[in-house]
Amino acid sequence: MSFFFSIYFMIIDYSLMFEFNVISINSSCVVMSILLDWMSLLFMSFVLFISSMVIFYSEDYMMGDLNMDRFIMLVFMFVLSMMLLIISPNLISILLGWDGLGLVSYCLVIYYQNFKSFNAGMITALSNRIGDVALLMSIAWMLNYGSWNYIYYLDYMKEDYVMILISFLVVLAGMTKSAQIPFSAWLPAAMAAPTPVSSLVHSSTLVTAGVYLLIRFNFCFSNLLMMILLFISSMTMFMAGLGANYEYDLKKIIALSTLSQLGLMMSILSLGEYMLAFFHLLTHALFKALLFMCAGCMIHNLGNHQDIRFMGGLINKLPLTSCFFIISNLSLCGLPFLSGFYSKDLILEISSMSYLNLYIYLVFFLSTGLTVCYTFRLVYYSLVGDFNYNSNYLLSDSSFYMLSGMMGLIFMVIFGGSLLIWIMFPSPYFICLSLFMKLLTLLVTLMGAWIGYQFSKFSLFFSLKSKSFFGSSLFFSSMWNMSFISTFGVNFYPIYLGGLVYKSFDNGWSEYLGSQNIYLNIKSLSIFSQILFNNSLKIFLLMVVIWVSVLMIYLF
Repeated sequence: MSFFFSIYFMIIDYSLMFEFNVISINSSCVVMSILLDWMSLLFMSFVLFISSMVIFYSEDYMMGDLNMDRFIMLVFMFVLSMMLLIISPNLISILLGWDGLGLVSYCLVIYYQNFKSFNAGMITALSNRIGDVALLMSIAWMLNYGSWNYIYYLDYMKEDYVMILISFLVVLAGMTKSAQIPFSAWLPAAMAAPTPVSSLVHSSTLVTAGVYLLIRFNFCFSNLLMMILLFISSMTMFMAGLGANYEYDLKKIIALSTLSQLGLMMSILSLGEYMLAFFHLLTHALFKALLFMCAGCMIHNLGNHQDIRFMGGLINKLPLTSCFFIISNLSLCGLPFLSGFYSKDLILEISSMSYLNLYIYLVFFLSTGLTVCYTFRLVYYSLVGDFNYNSNYLLSDSSFYMLSGMMGLIFMVIFGGSLLIWIMFPSPYFICLSLFMKLLTLLVTLMGAWIGYQFSKFSLFFSLKSKSFFGSSLFFSSMWNMSFISTFGVNFYPIYLGGLVYKSFDNGWSEYLGSQNIYLNIKSLSIFSQILFNNSLKIFLLMVVIWVSVLMIYLF
């Protein structure tokens, strides 16, 4: 229904807005607003479709779990928070959905209660708190306009100082939620959550919330802010693509792939093409959800092993899952005419047509090449190479619920892109490029595939032979030491300085001039008084003797 309504609203160019007045303070009304336009309805339909498939898939994946009902309720709350965020044109109601996503994601990341999950949950929650605080500050600044319905002020308040400040805070919030540099460390760490949750988080809910917010706010961004965002997002895209080529954890490779695609969405958004960013957001949601589902199926069959070096030859053991996995991977690479191709190819061709400098152009195409590279490396390790698991294995495509959930998505992965491009762009983009530039995207894709295949064959050999290669791979796979900086970088120095302050102030001069020294003085005085009181008779008689002797001296 949501999908068909969105098509209808788009055709007749129609929007609906509902407002419920909650409270009015000094003529500023706190209202609960609901905006139903083609964008929110279309995104909502995608979120509902993917989440229904994921919950269906969870029936089998989480089978045997003692807290199955609690898990399903948490996922439901997660989706509900996302819905609230999508339909809100009001910053206060957006904050409800935004914080709901943050809190429920923490509960889901620490679902398997162990030390690693708790650490991952903490870095996820604390990174997202920065964005929450930025949103709270933008709510406080928006009080200047007398209403929190940001949708009214975006365009004509663009040059206003308050709106510039709000747009800066909103970009900061979007960067934390969508894990751009320097907040990237939480995204691979959040893989500690169960795989159905990862599928939901990385396709259409948590990480896309930041991009969606920026798509809604894009009209009020200044050129300087756009340029800063473009630089940061392009660096994120490149860093994630490079890191995924050195990673061996199946889920982390797909998580870094999400990070790379988020960088792509942000960078095309900061070039002013917000419709293209939204289009890629939707197509990416489809194949990324399926990719995680296939990964969960493999992990489930291999006794919860996530290292791709344990896998290999799975195409013979899990043919249907492997087919889904390969199709969604090819869609991610942008193979013609799968859903990922329509958005990715269009983005690269638009960037080829634009007046961009060499750095941005190179980063766009290099990142695309790296995407294909790590994808083919992953396929080689998991599906094609030698089978490296235990000899007493039992692998099969037997799970009805899991396959049904994946089957529901596979048709959209294949046909979704063409369907969306017909709906969203009724008058198509006019692409005018030379033959070489037109074929450049395809050339980069093929080149990346070849490099990925060669790299996966020889990387292990090099890492054993060459220490420098091993060192560089360690640096790249740790996301340029981002996770180290995000943990030790932000808590080592404050704790160290706190220790110095404690030593010099609390145990130093303030202690000497303050309570401890006063206590010691009073104690020594009271000890002296005690000695006097205990020997009062002796002292009295001694004083009498001294007095008599002094008297005798003065008399004679």
